[in-house]
Amino acid sequence: MLGIKYLSEAHLKGFDKYKYNCVDKSWFSNNVMHPFWNKCVTYFPRWLAPNLITFSGFLLTILNFFLIAYYDYDFHAADAEKYRNEPNPIPRWVWLVAGINLFVAYTLDGIDGKQARRTGTSSPLGELFDHGLDSYSTSIIHIYMFSLFGRQDFSPIRMHFIVIAGVVNFYITHFEKYNTGIMYLPIAYDYVMCSVCLSLAFTTIIGPWIWTTEYFGILPRQFFEVLLYTSGPVTSWWVTGRNIYLGYKNKTGKMRPFWEAARPLMPLSYLIFITTIWAFFSVNEIIMDQPRLFFILTGTLFSNICCRLIVAQMSDTVTERFNALLYPTTLCVIVSCFPYALLNLQPITLEVERWIIYVLTGFVTLAHIHYGAGVVCEMCDHFKIRCFKVTSVQPVAVAVQAVPAPVSESMENQV
Repeated sequence: MLGIKYLSEAHLKGFDKYKYNCVDKSWFSNNVMHPFWNKCVTYFPRWLAPNLITFSGFLLTILNFFLIAYYDYDFHAADAEKYRNEPNPIPRWVWLVAGINLFVAYTLDGIDGKQARRTGTSSPLGELFDHGLDSYSTSIIHIYMFSLFGRQDFSPIRMHFIVIAGVVNFYITHFEKYNTGIMYLPIAYDYVMCSVCLSLAFTTIIGPWIWTTEYFGILPRQFFEVLLYTSGPVTSWWVTGRNIYLGYKNKTGKMRPFWEAARPLMPLSYLIFITTIWAFFSVNEIIMDQPRLFFILTGTLFSNICCRLIVAQMSDTVTERFNALLYPTTLCVIVSCFPYALLNLQPITLEVERWIIYVLTGFVTLAHIHYGAGVVCEMCDHFKIRCFKVTSVQPVAVAVQAVPAPVSESMENQV
């Protein structure tokens, strides 16, 4: 797009050889969600493109974000109810709509690959499209919960680390696949998604005050915080480490040298470092003034880093050591945090720093959208397919598995 090419010949040749290999050992996924999705997909017409299903689910996630932001942009809604004896400004129907939208989006994300196999239209583009959008949704879904807890008991800086924990859990799965060639789906994913949907349902039925009330001296946000911090290390990080170790030991993995194997961790680590510096050392405490923009900026940068890793692991190429979008981010952080230390200048005003994060978030978002659209267009041209249209339906012998095998969703990717 606009004369910019994101995929090299090495990428395209790698995509030609690519075959999806996925392991799902979650009891809940295999025995509850997959049978449900198998039934749901039969109601979709065969002419419906799997990528259109994926994108529809993503749009529902975005709709939730804007809907809640309309009523609670600064995350003060829960504080109003608890500390000023005012009714929560977010109507209960908003939580109902958000819960339904999220569950539908989660369901659509589960059936898009089944629709691809059902129509015989599987290709590497589908997996890239699916996981690329998921990388963006990861941070957005975490932001929903902040409006339930409020800022009085749960500061934006603590929420920053919750967002970081969420994106790291997502990234670890693709880091593992980069080194093993196999995607081991984390067993906590389905539980977390269903838990968030249930949390929104409880908020609709009982009221948002349940999240700002202490139970046995514990606030619900404390449980949520501990769960987000521990779910990854307890359920998946050690498994990732073991699988990578066994890949080297048994010579079944990619057998990359250490620094090439660790390369995907470099841009992610720098993203965490630079955004945390901004959160703590901003002269105007910008994360307190613009928390929603701060989280979206972090999530967009993460999604771009993750998408580039997905492209590399699918095409069996080496990923980047550094993400180009982190250069302007670093410059903005320096100007916002340390101008007086470097150039003996007065600290910038809050109004100027607001404009810095406005412009940076807009630029990063547009750059990421351009990257995603460009990669999709290049892959469509290479495979001679269309992203949102099934050009020819080719039914397969077994449309949908009743229960996924131990190595499940072996061709989850779709057009």
